Amino acid sequence: MSDTRHARRQLDGAVHQKPPLSRTGLQERAFSRMFRGLVYAQIWEDPVVDMEGLTLGPADNLVCISSGGCNLMSYLAAGPASIRAVDLSPAHVALVRLKLAAAQALPDHAAFYDLFGHADRPGNPALYDRFVAPVLDLESRAWWDTRMGLSGRRIDMFAKGFYRFGALGRFIGVAHLVARIGGVDFAPLLAAESLEEQRAFFDAEIAPLFERRLVKSLARRRASLFGLGIPPAQFEKLARDGDGDIVPVLRERTRKLMCDFPVTENYFAWAAFNRGYRADGTGPVPPYLEAAHFDAVRANAPRASIVNRSLTEMLADEPDDSKQAFVLLDAQDWMRDDQLAALWTQITRTAGPGARVLFRTGGTHDILPGRLPAEILGRWHYDAERSQDLWRRDRSAIYGGVHLYRFGG
Repeated sequence: MSDTRHARRQLDGAVHQKPPLSRTGLQERAFSRMFRGLVYAQIWEDPVVDMEGLTLGPADNLVCISSGGCNLMSYLAAGPASIRAVDLSPAHVALVRLKLAAAQALPDHAAFYDLFGHADRPGNPALYDRFVAPVLDLESRAWWDTRMGLSGRRIDMFAKGFYRFGALGRFIGVAHLVARIGGVDFAPLLAAESLEEQRAFFDAEIAPLFERRLVKSLARRRASLFGLGIPPAQFEKLARDGDGDIVPVLRERTRKLMCDFPVTENYFAWAAFNRGYRADGTGPVPPYLEAAHFDAVRANAPRASIVNRSLTEMLADEPDDSKQAFVLLDAQDWMRDDQLAALWTQITRTAGPGARVLFRTGGTHDILPGRLPAEILGRWHYDAERSQDLWRRDRSAIYGGVHLYRFGG
């Protein structure tokens, strides 16, 4: 079986939980098909929170799910001993390999920032052709060189505003259209100089949108949130926090994104409400794009690698007691109990003394108690106080919980 077909079978196994001809089953299959392409041009978890929660340092061998790779690239600034990443989307794998190659091959931070910070410069495809393509692995190079109908090669997305592409980019575009229909202009929010101004904008412009019939109707459709990377199983977990209605949950998550962090410091707000980072290059960006971290990212990039496999399968090939840090994103929200047990069996086997696991959930509560076998969960300590603190400081704002576990041996 080819690597591509094997990865698709793993993705289908991760998402498909209901019979194929049921309503939910059809939605699950539509979601998994979407996930074969680019979903996240930018990952939506805060890498600063991750690195602080994991106390990531030079002695740590880290494994993670990559998504769009902003976090993996940012972890390089902490100088871990190694990073082994996985993702079930071949597009995400190609994107991470592009970033790793570009960090090492481009001449300076300015060129790197043009490609991934501005991500809309006409000269970006030429930067790729001259510096990055010659050192990129053949599979990833073929992915970026593939043409998209009449729209040019995939790499040309970086000349047109890369963060407007992918499922998330299209979702944000639709959200902007709905906002415009509602008479909302996000410019005052992005120009706000205080949290008070941001909160006033939300109360006056955004909160009323969630009372409109069109917005409620769209939000309550599972398929409407596919663009956020939310499969049907996770949709249900989100809705539970709103007593079965997802609308108040989305309203509160939007409020947190807009109101709890200064917009001058929150690049997630710029990605959501500007559809890209600040045009003049002075706004907040992920750590890996900051000039102060470029030398470390460049130097440490050879320590990172990524494969198109599931985390459980990848860990099965790793030695016992060999990993100190694990980042699971929100992938466990998708999993059945048997899949959770298989994953944590491998995490526990490969965890070294003092290992830490960090993950997020769409809902508020930790999902592991009552689902993992006691003989596995009993070897881990849940740091409830630290988890709550990390969730409060997560600038991405879209998750109900950030959870930190420490290995007890």
